[in-house]
Amino acid sequence: MRAKPFLVTALFLAFTVPALAQGPQGTPTNVRGKIAKLSDHSLAVKEAGGKTVTVMLAPNAAVRTLVRKKLADIKPGDYVGVTSMPGKDNKLHAVEIHYLPPAAPQGQFPWDLKHGSIMTNAHVEGLAKAKSGSTLSVDYKNGTSQIVVDRRTIIVTSVPGKMSDLKRGKAVFLRALKHPDGSITANNVTVEKNGVKPPM
Repeated sequence: MRAKPFLVTALFLAFTVPALAQGPQGTPTNVRGKIAKLSDHSLAVKEAGGKTVTVMLAPNAAVRTLVRKKLADIKPGDYVGVTSMPGKDNKLHAVEIHYLPPAAPQGQFPWDLKHGSIMTNAHVEGLAKAKSGSTLSVDYKNGTSQIVVDRRTIIVTSVPGKMSDLKRGKAVFLRALKHPDGSITANNVTVEKNGVKPPM
């Protein structure tokens, strides 16, 4: 079954590469925090630092929730996004892994979940046992990586949600656009449900 165009666009925006320069529509930005208020399509998000950010959701904004997956669910050929941190062993260690839609661009680039974190959007080549857990081998445009996965790594996949899932106090992640006038808009929101919070 073909996905609706707006949903494909929303999924693309949710995991696209952060822009280094502002484009005609605005600068891609990540918004993370807990829902403070939802009024019509205006979503107030209280960020970890205490600041509240208001995001205007598009009328057709795609809402997603997440379900847990196991390392054994990851198979060669799967397209995933991996947030990782460099370790003292000079290897990348996965903080979280999430499944990606085909439209999401491949690559490896800085991410803003934590200071020094890296996002890798790539196809899985294989998984091998390692001393500190398992090593996930991935292939992306112009490169390959081996990323250590352990029992602390969070693995999720997204499923369709509803506007009614956007409740006060729930954790959210939005891939949004910040415009020259300071306003922020988004056509996607990933929200906590059944205790599974957006890890990206």
